[in-house]
Amino acid sequence: SELNDGIKKAHEVLGGDTNKKYLDGIKDLHKPYVDDVILLSPSGKPMKRVPDLVDVWFDSGAMPYAQWHFPFDNKEEFEKAFPADFIAEGVDQTRGWFYTLHALAVLLFDSVAYKTVVSNGLVLDKNGNKMSKRLGNVVDPFETINKYGADATRWYLITNASPWDSLKFDEEGIKEIQRKFFGTLYNTYQFFALYANVDNFNYSEASVPYRERPEIDRWILSSLNTLVKKVTDNLDAYEPTQAGRDIEEFVDNHLSNWYVRLSRRRFWKGEYEHDKICAYQTLYECLETLSGLIAPIAPFFADWLYHNLNAVTGRFTRESIHHTDFPVADENHIDEGLESRMQLAQDASSLILSVRKKVNIKVRQPLQKVFIPALSRQMAENIKLMEEVIKSE
Repeated sequence: SELNDGIKKAHEVLGGDTNKKYLDGIKDLHKPYVDDVILLSPSGKPMKRVPDLVDVWFDSGAMPYAQWHFPFDNKEEFEKAFPADFIAEGVDQTRGWFYTLHALAVLLFDSVAYKTVVSNGLVLDKNGNKMSKRLGNVVDPFETINKYGADATRWYLITNASPWDSLKFDEEGIKEIQRKFFGTLYNTYQFFALYANVDNFNYSEASVPYRERPEIDRWILSSLNTLVKKVTDNLDAYEPTQAGRDIEEFVDNHLSNWYVRLSRRRFWKGEYEHDKICAYQTLYECLETLSGLIAPIAPFFADWLYHNLNAVTGRFTRESIHHTDFPVADENHIDEGLESRMQLAQDASSLILSVRKKVNIKVRQPLQKVFIPALSRQMAENIKLMEEVIKSE
C-alpha cells in the first residue's frame, strides 16, 4: 500500500531504527502503534502524527466567523449577522452543531451564537414507523411534489404538525388540503371573478369607509384584521403550524361558508349600486390580503392569486406578491363585539342545522319557530341583534 511504501522509504532515507519494526507492513493504525510511524515530507524531512487534534466539530462551530473570514475581513457583515436570529437542525445536533456554535461564541465573545433554535422532528410513515428502504415505506418528495404541487405539500407538512414534532405522512392529507383549503380559496376567487367580470368591477370607485359598509362586510373585515394579527404573532413566535390553521379556519368557516354564502344575492342582483360595490370591495380586500398571508407557505398560489386580482385593478406596481410588504392589521377595523355576536349566530345556525338533520327536516323547508336558550342577558341581547342573520339561514 501507499502507506507501507512510505514507511520503507523513510527507513531507507533516515536509516537507523526508523520504522524498523514495520518494514513488513503496519497491521494496526491505532495508538500507540501509529505514533511510532515516521514518513517523509515532499522536501525529505521527517513527519510524525500530530499527537492531539481539536474536536472535528470545531469547523462547524466556527461557521459564523469562517464564512466571513472574520476577524481579518468583513467585520461589518459579521456584526450584522451575529448572533443568528434562527437556526434549525435535527435533535442529534444538540451534541454537535448546536453545542459547538455556542461553545465558541461564549469562548470568543461571551455571547450566544443564535437567538432561536428548532430541533426538527422526523417524517414518519402514516402508521408512525420510521421510513426506510428496507421497509419499503419511503416517500419520494419529488414525486409527491410533481403529483400534488409544492404548495399543497408544503401546506400539509406545516399545518399537520409543528416543525419540532414528528409527522405521520399520509398522502390522503395532502388531497384533503388540496380540496378543502386550496379548492375552497380557488372557488371563492372564481365566484368573485365571475361576477366582477359581469359588472366590470375594477375598484375604480373610491374605497367605501369601513363604518359605511353593511354589518356583514364590517364583520368579515374585522375577522380578516384579527386573522392578520394572529398570523403575524404566530409567525413571529415561530409557530407556523398555528398560523396556517388560523388561515384555514378563516377561509373555510368565515369567508366561504358564511360571508360569501350570506352575500351571494348582493352579487347576483342587477343594480350596480352602493351595497353591491361594498360587497365587491370587501371580498376583493379579503382575497388580496389572503394572498399576502399565505405567501410564506404557499408562494406559487399566492402569486397566482395576486396577479389575477391585480391584473383587473392595477392597485399594485410590484411584479410579485413577494415584492410587497406583509399585511399589517388595521386596529380601527377590528370590532370584537361584532365578531363575538356573529360567532354566536354561526353557532346557533350550526346547531339548528344539526337538529334539522336529526329530525329529517330539509334545509329549504321554513321553520315556524326556533327557540334558542340564552345563558345570560347579554347572550339574549346578542341573539336578538343577530336575529335576521339567523333567520336568513
